[in-house]
Amino acid sequence: MTDQPANDAPGTTRLNARVVGICVAAALGGFLFGFDTAVINGAVDALSAQFELGSALTGFAVSSALIGCALGAWFAGPLANRFGRVPVMLVAAVFFFVSSVGSGLAFGVADLIAWRVLGGLGVGAASVIAPAYIAEVSPAHVRGRLGSLQQLAIVSGIFVALLSDALFANLAGGAAQEFWFGLEAWRWMFLAEVVPAVAYGLFAMRLPESPRFLVARGDLDKAAQVLHDFTGVDRVNLKIVEIQNSLEHERRASFRDLKGPLMGLRPIVWVGILLSVFQQFVGINVIFYYSTTLWRSVGFGESDALTITVITSVTNILVTIVAILLVDKVGRRPMLLVGSIGMAVSLGMMALCFSFATLVDGEASLAAPWSTIALISANAFVVFFGATWGPLVWVLLGEMFPNKVRAAALAVAAAVQWAANFAVSTTFPGLAEIGLTFAYGLYAVMALLSFLFVWKFVPETKGRELEDMTDEAFKRAVREG
Repeated sequence: MTDQPANDAPGTTRLNARVVGICVAAALGGFLFGFDTAVINGAVDALSAQFELGSALTGFAVSSALIGCALGAWFAGPLANRFGRVPVMLVAAVFFFVSSVGSGLAFGVADLIAWRVLGGLGVGAASVIAPAYIAEVSPAHVRGRLGSLQQLAIVSGIFVALLSDALFANLAGGAAQEFWFGLEAWRWMFLAEVVPAVAYGLFAMRLPESPRFLVARGDLDKAAQVLHDFTGVDRVNLKIVEIQNSLEHERRASFRDLKGPLMGLRPIVWVGILLSVFQQFVGINVIFYYSTTLWRSVGFGESDALTITVITSVTNILVTIVAILLVDKVGRRPMLLVGSIGMAVSLGMMALCFSFATLVDGEASLAAPWSTIALISANAFVVFFGATWGPLVWVLLGEMFPNKVRAAALAVAAAVQWAANFAVSTTFPGLAEIGLTFAYGLYAVMALLSFLFVWKFVPETKGRELEDMTDEAFKRAVREG
């Protein structure tokens, strides 16, 4: 499993505009992923007041979509292996569309939660299919950059969701105020998702199927055409033989293929699972789901809090672009290690700041200079996460598993990631009632543990062909550090 220059590989590849184009189109699922999960940010206070929700039900309403995300991720892999990557993308687009309309026109918290769960099914499916598809059509020497498009799309979706939230709230005079056609502004925040959902569906209909899925199905002529025209492979026949060899024992992967000697699973599957868990347990989505509420607690009004949240999401986009530029030069492992340390320090500073908070009407309030330090620390946390753990976990999940189990293993890892996201998002209001120092201190500890995990168990995958990703090669890479 040694690095091999792209020019010397048996299936030499060239980067062309077509492969970039189809990767961007596939990553639109990531855009909807980010939009759907973050749009609740600007609406949470308004819908909580309108439906008279307590802290526990508010937390569940915010995180309810994540139940659908876990289910969508769990079933997307087997469905993609049976029907193809593109059909699953089209189904996800339909779920996004219906969820947007249903959430915007919700009569109460019960049907709002139901529509959010439906949208979550689309998010979960997109979270599995997009990175797998991008990895399978990308040349090895630029796979990290193209795989990072998924995270760039996610943070762009978060940005657009938060920006539209701010615009609707400001134009209406508040998220709870009536806007167009007598509907409250928070409802239009959900309805805005109709536009990217339709765009995603239209783009998905024009995507070629994954060449590795086509080879697994025996459609070698079409696979050869996609490899040559889109993926940029010059020596197509040799590449097809490589793919066939990697799939030689199994035509269709299932969850049974993930069984192994380490607590019932292959070691490489556990690495994927723990990468997903740590990505969420550092608490990143607390910033994106609850940041408006958080900044109001440190002295900002609703309008200013929404604006700060938008600025934070812009920062996230910029540092993700930095990650795209560095990932195939620096490598995955060193960037993750740096990110873990940076997150631990910034989260530790946030915990320190909130130890000086006072309670005002039952909510934490920070005075200067701690409010300013908390703001800087929160954005530093976003910088370290966005430049490392945000994009690189998706890159690794898309490329680290053997071909014949990639979709199934990625489905498990993504489902666990959504379950971890649900756990963090649901428990944050309760942890905040105990104390924000406790909450952010806990996330800081998780960031430190993520450093130790990467140092010990995560190998470098930069520049390796997908056909070289085997259990034996993984074990050897871990032993070599």
